[in-house]
Amino acid sequence: MTDIQKPVTRQSSHVFRSALAALALAAAGAAFWLTPAVSAEDAVKIPPPALDEKASAGTEKAIFAGGCFWGVQGVFQHVKGVTKAVSGYTGGDKDTAVYETVGSGRTGHAESVEITYDPSKVTYGQLLQVYFSVAHNPTQLNFQGPDSGTQYRSTIFAENDAQKKIAQSYIAQLDKAKVFPEPIVTTLETGKTFYPAENYHQDFLTLNPTYPYIVYNDLPKVANLKALFPALYSDKPVLVLSASN
Repeated sequence: MTDIQKPVTRQSSHVFRSALAALALAAAGAAFWLTPAVSAEDAVKIPPPALDEKASAGTEKAIFAGGCFWGVQGVFQHVKGVTKAVSGYTGGDKDTAVYETVGSGRTGHAESVEITYDPSKVTYGQLLQVYFSVAHNPTQLNFQGPDSGTQYRSTIFAENDAQKKIAQSYIAQLDKAKVFPEPIVTTLETGKTFYPAENYHQDFLTLNPTYPYIVYNDLPKVANLKALFPALYSDKPVLVLSASN
């Protein structure tokens, strides 16, 4: 199946129960930004992490998985201090880091996003706060919204011991505060390599704002980011092509 056809397969197999729903969502797409955010998952207002890294100069990377990477990438591309956010696969081998193969759920990969950020402008803990609050639902085990399978699991791929410690502390903090109706199921994995996804997956939210899957599942996440984290929100997304250049 061609690259252009593949996103349509995701829509038909995972998103809509009827052609009528698809048509209704497509019609609503153009007017989305004029209406309140409504989606399958609501954002949750959560406290900042008690343990965080210190602001410092330079760049660092963070890798998060939380369902379809289109929405996760789209959210973090609008976070101030993020200089690049790339959709890809983490958790498995290089040879299986291919969309169709990852879709089998047997590769160990999760659809993920590698975030490059400036810790003097946004900290790892702040990225985690956005991740848990608006980017996905951390209480869903091996699925997010309409997408199911281990490739859609909620996972933090810690780059080092410091990130692992901050993430573990924050999960414990949020569970203790019972900010979610159910326990967080987000897992922590270390020592995993990130592999960029195919080009047609990059910047998908920005390039396809009226695509029904994006309208219903992902644009509300960006709207919620703006509403809950106005100090972190940037109107202009950092696109992969722009960052590469």
